[in-house]
Amino acid sequence: MFYEVVPEGKVEALTYSYDSSLLVGQIVMVPLSKRVVPGVVVKKVAQPEFKTRAITKILYSKPLPAHLMKTAEFIHNYYMVPMGQAISLMLPQGVQKKRRKTEQMFGKPLSTTGPDEAFCSGPRRSRPSPRGERANSRAAALRNAPSLECLRHPSPDKAKHHPVFPFVQLNPAQKKALKGLQEAPGTTKLLFGVTGSGKTNIYVKMASRALLQQKSVVLLVPEIALTGQLVQVFREYFADKVVLIHSQQTEAERHLIFERVLNSVDPLIILGPRSALFAPVASLGLVIIDEEHESTYHQENPPRYSAIRVASYMAKEAGCSLILGSATPTVEDYYLASKQGSVVTLSEKAKTTATKPEIKIIDFKKRDNFTKNKYFANALLAAISRNIETSQQTLIFHNRRGSAPLTICENCGEELLCPQCFLPLTLHADTYELVCHTCGFKEKVPVACPKCGTPGLVHKGFGTKLLEAELKKLFPKAKIRRFDADNKKGEGLGAVYDEVKDGAVDILVGTQTVAKGLDLPRLATVGVVQADAGLALPDYVAEERVFQLLTQVIGRVGRGHLRTAEVFVQTFRPEHPVLELARQEDYLGFYEYLIKKRQKSSFPPFSFVMKLEITMKTEAVVLKKIRELVSHLSADKRLTVSPPQPSFHERNLQGYTWQIIVRSRSRKALMETCVGLDSNFRITLDPVGLL
Repeated sequence: MFYEVVPEGKVEALTYSYDSSLLVGQIVMVPLSKRVVPGVVVKKVAQPEFKTRAITKILYSKPLPAHLMKTAEFIHNYYMVPMGQAISLMLPQGVQKKRRKTEQMFGKPLSTTGPDEAFCSGPRRSRPSPRGERANSRAAALRNAPSLECLRHPSPDKAKHHPVFPFVQLNPAQKKALKGLQEAPGTTKLLFGVTGSGKTNIYVKMASRALLQQKSVVLLVPEIALTGQLVQVFREYFADKVVLIHSQQTEAERHLIFERVLNSVDPLIILGPRSALFAPVASLGLVIIDEEHESTYHQENPPRYSAIRVASYMAKEAGCSLILGSATPTVEDYYLASKQGSVVTLSEKAKTTATKPEIKIIDFKKRDNFTKNKYFANALLAAISRNIETSQQTLIFHNRRGSAPLTICENCGEELLCPQCFLPLTLHADTYELVCHTCGFKEKVPVACPKCGTPGLVHKGFGTKLLEAELKKLFPKAKIRRFDADNKKGEGLGAVYDEVKDGAVDILVGTQTVAKGLDLPRLATVGVVQADAGLALPDYVAEERVFQLLTQVIGRVGRGHLRTAEVFVQTFRPEHPVLELARQEDYLGFYEYLIKKRQKSSFPPFSFVMKLEITMKTEAVVLKKIRELVSHLSADKRLTVSPPQPSFHERNLQGYTWQIIVRSRSRKALMETCVGLDSNFRITLDPVGLL
């Protein structure tokens, strides 16, 4: 018998022979050139006229589910990537290796009880731990959570009294939103809920219904570091039915998790970043994408794809709903959902005690506001002092890490750049190093200018490390913690969230790590150090990203824990409409403002966009090739082609990189332009931005 098999890698389907019958979706090992690699069977074919090689091994008897096979084909066609790269998204690394099974397959120790030994016959008995068991309410909830057997056949009497049925109590606004999601047309629905409105409660309710119908749930989050609270909530309700999948797990852990999910006969809740979308659950009943506006749902490395678009196709193929949740949905998604009539609004805060924060915009240009410190306004410093006295917390947000982003020579003007990326090096004063935030290059700060030899290097600008140092000088007795990408393992906010929540920190300083998904009961004040930093970027999504980030960080306060909440927004451009709309917490006003600009300039959702980049050793060759391409594409009247321009990261050791942006009302027209394109060009369809 003969089968088409797609091996992993930049390849398409190849024909192989095998003596026995195989199923579509089975994972096998096949020879490819001089190697033997994993592959997936895609169909049975007639004997070809050419000689074939044999499949060497069957890795799993159970095939990948049909919805994943269809999704791989969709990614292959829609994003113009080799089928082998699309298939690689479905398989864990090292899928061919033998693994020693451990208890750490689901991101937590597995219970020793079987599926019918838990709630139906009494409380769950946990495996004894040599370190002892934390006696807290979460552990109790996990021990007493119902088994899947009980979810299949719940006892009416026990279901009535057990706290997990009906799982959560929804307020009237949440009940209305839930009904709206159930009745909205189409498979993709947008849950537009303000921060603190209780979207998580709706997620739990919908997930519980899917499990009762013997369907699995996939819940995507922007990044695993921001999911502590969400994981906590879902595990309180669903215990070890929650399976975590994320990049911090080892290759062996992800492989073992893949095996357990593939072979599971019970429905599960898969939780993780975008790669969790491809978990091999047998019967998919619901997909939820939380904070759907986040750029992390777009994979920038090959194979490039949007998890939002892929999930939309997958849900349609599986016959289930896709719920996109956000307080600040992308303008494009809100526009498309509005046209379909599938926007469901949740405009009320979940807690009746929630208060609207007092938001003050402070002009950075008026130095009278900054007489005590050049980075923090007088009013913000006064609020921090009050908070320390009353055991309340302050969050200081600045979306730039390090101490200073620019180091130059006062004598000759030489700017210290990364020798690999040719980008400005950032000072990290705590280690006295210059660091490239693109490639990771590090060097000690030189004592003199490398060009002229003058000892006159100065550091300009500021980042979170500098702000942390300033605050320690201003408030020496305060407990201050910085949270950003420079945190070592175990120091991140996810690792110490409970401590922070309980008040072990007076002042939190950080980048967008602290701006999203946090619920801190003691948080009274938010200070945004420079709100306009991203507005000047030459990108059609720049304003949208600034508004989203400001709305998210403002949403950290006023959640009903304290009587008052205040936000200080420091900016050089207090008159900018995006900042004013963020101050008013007016998403719909912002949407109307930006959708008109998008329509006038013909950017998404009013066109499709493709970015073409090329890197060559010399700038002359790059310019020659890209100008030839512009001349060729400009002849196609369906296309709008930008002039050639240097990429945001123009130089590296490989040479010079230039790009063009091509727009069209027809996505098919964009795809047709790629046929026969010089292989040196990198193609990105539907880029998340232009930079």
